[in-house]
Formats: sequence, C-alpha cells, structure tokens
Amino acid sequence: MKVLVTGGAGFIGSHTVERLLTAGHEVTVLDDLSTGSRANLATVEHDVELLVGDIADPAAVTRAAAGCEVVVHLAAVASVEASVRDPLRTNRTNLTGTISVFDAAARAGARRVVYASSAAVYGEATDLPIREDAVKRPMSPYAIDKLAGEYYLAHFQRSGAFSGTAFRFFNVYGPRQDPSSPYSGVISVFLDRAKRGKGVTIYGDGSQTRDFVYVKDLVDVLLLAVHERPGHGPGAAQDGTPAEAGPTAINLASGGSVDLLTLVATVAEAAGLQEPMAVEFGPARQGDITRSHADVTALRGRFGQVPSTALTDGLAATFRSLS
Repeated sequence: MKVLVTGGAGFIGSHTVERLLTAGHEVTVLDDLSTGSRANLATVEHDVELLVGDIADPAAVTRAAAGCEVVVHLAAVASVEASVRDPLRTNRTNLTGTISVFDAAARAGARRVVYASSAAVYGEATDLPIREDAVKRPMSPYAIDKLAGEYYLAHFQRSGAFSGTAFRFFNVYGPRQDPSSPYSGVISVFLDRAKRGKGVTIYGDGSQTRDFVYVKDLVDVLLLAVHERPGHGPGAAQDGTPAEAGPTAINLASGGSVDLLTLVATVAEAAGLQEPMAVEFGPARQGDITRSHADVTALRGRFGQVPSTALTDGLAATFRSLS
C-alpha cells in the first residue's frame, strides 16, 4: 500500500514513516523542512520518496498524493505561542494546508485519511478526565485551526470522498523531539537541561497538569488507523455510508496526568541526577491551559489498546537518545 505522510521528516512523522516501512508499505513524505530534518529519515532515506514542499501549495500536495491509498496528515506549525504571535502565517499551514491535503487526497482517490488534531481544542476543561464530547473552548489560533480541520475532515467524509480518522493528540514526547526548536515540548527541553546540568523555567506556578504520551505508543495507534477498514472512521455509519453527524475525533493520550513540578523531579530521576533540578518560574503564557487529562475509553473501545509506556520508562529512553 502506498501512504503519504505530511510532515514525515518531523518528530512524530519520522517515527510513523519508519513503522509504515517496517509494515511493508511504500511511503512518500511531503515536508517543507522548516522544523523537520532529513537527518530524521537518515536510516530509511533510500526507502522513502521525500518531496520538499509546502502543504498549502496545491500543486505540491497533488504531486505527493498521486497514487496514495492512505494519507497521514501530521504537518503543522505545532506551537500555540507562534499562532498567537502570527495567526495569519500559522493559519496558512494549519488550516489552509489541511484543506489542501484533504482535497488532494480526495482527488487522488485515497480511501483513508488520518488527521492529527490536538487536545488544545478543549481549552480549559471543567471536567476531568476530558471526554471527546466535552465542550470545546479553543484558546488560541492554533486550537481554532485544529478544530476547524476536524470539521473539514467530517465534510470530506460525509461527501463520500474518503474515510477519515481524527486524533486529538495530547502531549507527545520521545526521541528526535528537538529541544532547541521553539515548537518543542516541555519534556525535550527539561531532559536537555538535565543533560547539560542546567535548571528549568516553568511558565506558571508548576501545578498545571499534562497527559504525556510516548511517541512509539502513539505511532502504534496511527498504524492501526491506517489499516482500519473503510467506513469505520469517526461518525461513519456501520454500513459504511457517509456520516451525517458533525466532526468526531478520538483522544490519543496515556489517560494519566502529571503536574510540571512532579515532571521536573521525574526527569531528574530519569537522567540519573544526584541533586534536584533548579526551577525558576515565569508568567503563564497566553493560550496555555492549566489542566489536561484525557479519557481514553473511546480509544480503547475503537482500537483495543491505549498507550502503555510508563512515563519513567519513556523519559529514560528519550534521555538515552540525546546526542
């Protein structure tokens, strides 16, 4: 099977590409290399067709999607802060680019699209753990774009263009997450600081919680979605007819929760530090949420499994991967 992975040279994308190749699929990657890197694909570079291009460029996406049966759409400007600072630029990638990918997939005759949405669509949740039917309160342009992408996915599915699966990613971490990137997750930054014997800065008081999911667990689920039979996407009827309801998406998370001060201590343990890491506090950032904890009942029911790597194990593996 031929699969297109947008953002396939990035952190999550490169792990996805490797797993698809291991499963015997032919893979095309479309990435503008703004945050992704050829180095992330170094071990598989001879087995992958890498096209350097912009997902908001219809010609580039049409070329990349040609002949593909499945599209895994991961490309995004994955930064709340960047979207607040420059909503027009991030909207071009995160929404216009997403529509371009969905349209190209439909025109190419792809049978399935897997879309990376975000837990950011929930905003400040009032009930924890967060269920998929919770009220959506997007607090940033990034979150708004991701939620709009879910609606567009539902539109293409209702039209019969393809079967779609949307996942709301919570806080993903693991090897290849670049700590020097302005879009990097907190774990990669904390681990890098631990490796260099430095302290960390927490924006807020440190009581804010996150649901962290190890990248290899996340990719396990993406592969299950790639192989899912048509007609079983979110909102699809059991007989495979196009869905009539609005967008639905599935939480992709561990189903656990940890506050950032506890995370700092766990990072220090994973790094083998003998002394606690120094912590400085900065003002909370616009668009950041204070509490995040996913309900993964729907994920377990749909795919028969949930991410299971313990945070301590995932942190240790990620620390070992640092160069």
